[in-house]
Amino acid sequence: MNSYVIALDQGTTSSRAIVFDAAGCAVATANRPLPQHYPHPGWVEHDPEEIFEGQIASLRDAYLKSGVKPSEIVAIGVTNQRETSIVWEKATGKPVYNAIVWQCRRTADFCSKLKADGVEPYVREKTGLLIDAYFSGTKYKWILDEIPGARKRAEDGRLLAGTVDSYLIWRLTGGASHVSDHSNLSRTMLFDIDKLAYDRQLLSLLGIPEAMLPRPVPSSVEFGRVAPGIKGIEDLAGIPICGAAGDQAAALFGQCCFEPGLVKNTYGTGCFTLMNLGESSVRSTHGLVTSAAWTLGGKTTYALEGSVFNAGSSIQWLRDELGLVSSAPEIDRLAAEVPDNGGVYFVSAFTGLGAPYWDMYARGAIVGLTRGATRAHLARACLEGIAYQVNDLLDTMRLDAPCPVSSLRVDGGASVSDLLMQFQADVSRITVDRPRERETTALGAAYLAGLSAGLWDLEALEKMRVRDRLFLPSPDFAYERLLSRWHDAVEKAKDWEK
Repeated sequence: MNSYVIALDQGTTSSRAIVFDAAGCAVATANRPLPQHYPHPGWVEHDPEEIFEGQIASLRDAYLKSGVKPSEIVAIGVTNQRETSIVWEKATGKPVYNAIVWQCRRTADFCSKLKADGVEPYVREKTGLLIDAYFSGTKYKWILDEIPGARKRAEDGRLLAGTVDSYLIWRLTGGASHVSDHSNLSRTMLFDIDKLAYDRQLLSLLGIPEAMLPRPVPSSVEFGRVAPGIKGIEDLAGIPICGAAGDQAAALFGQCCFEPGLVKNTYGTGCFTLMNLGESSVRSTHGLVTSAAWTLGGKTTYALEGSVFNAGSSIQWLRDELGLVSSAPEIDRLAAEVPDNGGVYFVSAFTGLGAPYWDMYARGAIVGLTRGATRAHLARACLEGIAYQVNDLLDTMRLDAPCPVSSLRVDGGASVSDLLMQFQADVSRITVDRPRERETTALGAAYLAGLSAGLWDLEALEKMRVRDRLFLPSPDFAYERLLSRWHDAVEKAKDWEK
């Protein structure tokens, strides 16, 4: 009998489902867009019901499109936008407020207060993170503080909280499993990544009852089974959910970065550069963060990470808000019309700057405009701005990492751009390795589920990775002045809201 794994990939702008066969090849894909809500400047929200309904619809569509029998599906894996936070009623599953998205800056002032109070060294030591509105803990606190009656209901045990993985698994299992894997919990600013348990002092500091939070679990175990009666996927009842990881940890796994020192970058809504650290949870001294990437067979693998908050979202902004292009692929063709950026630099700090700057008050900036600047120059500056930000992460990683960074495995939507990948190789002086299968986030979730179900082992997964293309740095590329001007542009964007 044929064997298949379905990966649910719930992202910031869409909910996808992909059916993978035993060779790791996608046989059917479906997705539904996820609307963004911006109630105030710097605030970003999703409707949790839209998250769940879109994910179920994509699961149903992919399953029906594949023609696979339910008896042939050995497992379901889940991957998700990580720090996005949801609080819901335990009895009904009804959210008490919209999901607060990882990009949201509403808790920036509270984070600044925590820093002023001297809490950050403790947070760094216990969680591997810096204090920032990016992470989930202060989002939970905001909902409990600002929604009438929420804190009392939470203290009475009537509310549950979790990131998107936890919410989806709870809904899919009919409320039977309230769990979250170590990679997602590592992004809450509440979780001790060495003890793999919640830190009671941080829970007390933020006023979050531990009873409302999901139970910590490894990344590749059976979390529960699809409950009967979920509209649209009734045929899938009883299938085990066997793997889960936050999107960037899943992409690291999907890229087969199983050995310490291997590095990947995902070009999605944001950019996320991760290095496998092995079983050592190194603490960065240069603005990067450390998380549990996955736990397999009782062993936890850690990752050093830097995050760019806005990457692909800057392309979407040119398309949707400015109308500069009609589709994302068009930006590549437009950018290729000019040989360089014409002195234009685009810092896409729409919701602040991530590593290594961690500036919650930075905002987007386009600098270097002249009367001769064209649509093509702006398009090229947008793509180059993504590469510059990734280079900032790689340069910082070289300072903290216990081993050299010599190549970069890439994935995500914008990695299809040959222009961007070549510029990344040139400006970062690094070999860029693009796989044939670009959906490595979903693939990582599928791999984790398939491992638990006994479909694969790690050796088999490594053999399944197929390279599409290597991009080698041009030996005569004059990157020094470009980087100098880029850092000048970043300075213009910093501290804008202060």
